[in-house]
Amino acid sequence: MNSRRDLLKTVGAGMLLKLMPVGAFAADQVKFVDVRLWPADEYTRVTLEHAGAIKYKHFLIENPWRMVIDLLDMRLDNTLKDLTSRLHPEDPYVQQIRVGQYDANTVRLVFDLKAEVKPEIFTIDPIAEYQNRFVVDFYPKNPADPLLALLKKSDDPAMREDEISRALRLAESETSGTLKLEGVTPEKGGSKTEVAKAQPNAPVEKKPSPELRRMITVAIDPGHGGEDPGAVGKGGTYEKNVVLAISKKLKAEIDKMPGMRAMLTRNGDFFVPLNTRVQKARSVNADLFVSVHADAFIRPTAGGSSVYVLSERGATSTAAKWIANKENASDLIGGVNIKGTDSQLARVLLDLSTTAQINDSLKLGDAVLGNLGKVNRLHKPRVEQAGFAVLKAPDIPSILIETAFISNPDEEKKLANPAHQQELAEAIAKGIANYFAKNPPVARTPLT
Repeated sequence: MNSRRDLLKTVGAGMLLKLMPVGAFAADQVKFVDVRLWPADEYTRVTLEHAGAIKYKHFLIENPWRMVIDLLDMRLDNTLKDLTSRLHPEDPYVQQIRVGQYDANTVRLVFDLKAEVKPEIFTIDPIAEYQNRFVVDFYPKNPADPLLALLKKSDDPAMREDEISRALRLAESETSGTLKLEGVTPEKGGSKTEVAKAQPNAPVEKKPSPELRRMITVAIDPGHGGEDPGAVGKGGTYEKNVVLAISKKLKAEIDKMPGMRAMLTRNGDFFVPLNTRVQKARSVNADLFVSVHADAFIRPTAGGSSVYVLSERGATSTAAKWIANKENASDLIGGVNIKGTDSQLARVLLDLSTTAQINDSLKLGDAVLGNLGKVNRLHKPRVEQAGFAVLKAPDIPSILIETAFISNPDEEKKLANPAHQQELAEAIAKGIANYFAKNPPVARTPLT
């Protein structure tokens, strides 16, 4: 049975449509500039952009799940009313949005939810072209396991079943204290691998094993997204849209290669923090991390493709340093919930780097740059280095590709052309294949 307080909350939320009359704006009334929704499989973001300070309170209601936000000392305006029209029917977390003047000084927002969520609310100070932002992120209460989700997307049903069963057996052996015997002949009539209890000094007979298929996993990172548009060309082309299109084509090319698969750090128009992009790659045991961008510079004549890897010391050119600073500002523009971030983990991801990772990244960068030069002119004839935050996974060779200069009108037109996007994707894929031909992936657990 609900408590009296819960009952009052429920009744209050249900009375939303019983609106109070809206008076004239006070002189110090907060003015809303825009409202935006960014739905994605991983989370839905609601952004209210406004001028001036904002006060609020919020609570969750069960059966059914609803999120209630009260904006205090506020009058309803047409911008806030427009929030209801921004909801997409296929939003994975929000079923319906209701907005109304709850009392004389309170605007109430009610989000009817499709499932239990873990909401995060925070504010962002003005930056770039944005004013103050009030942000609500709806994360699933029980997020999906990224590795198993990747395995389930395999195009080969037999391989998919085999990999999922291996993943489950590995997890079972780790938690049950058993010793997993790889390559033991399967029992007749079944496909399960034998598992023997680990016993000190117990002799174990192992029979020749069939060769295990080693899948190579490439993490593809389309830059920017959501609140962060990236660079914008003079013709109105957004970097975030172009690089997502190229990345999807690149994924299709890699998925066609035998023994290889790709995952996208974002598959739609939503924002992903820089350190989260790295975490996503590591969560699927990625062998490579490839971040795709479109360059911009103050001179419209600048052009050509570039490839960057991490530098432990300093940028190899002034342009490399300028571009790295621009890309690293993505978190500030896109809007990271600093309070919800594990600052220690973030520092580790930003500070750790190894010589081996950088050396492997340089080899990968050379292979990709050589192929990009066949479909587009190169901005520099060699791989450059700079302190890109998104390249700082200590154990994954990582490159950042600036496919072309979106600030160059001619290259902007090419970047917006699906045929040229396909050429760029094929060139990058060939470079990745050439890298692995000379640098075979190291052995890992049977899971990968």
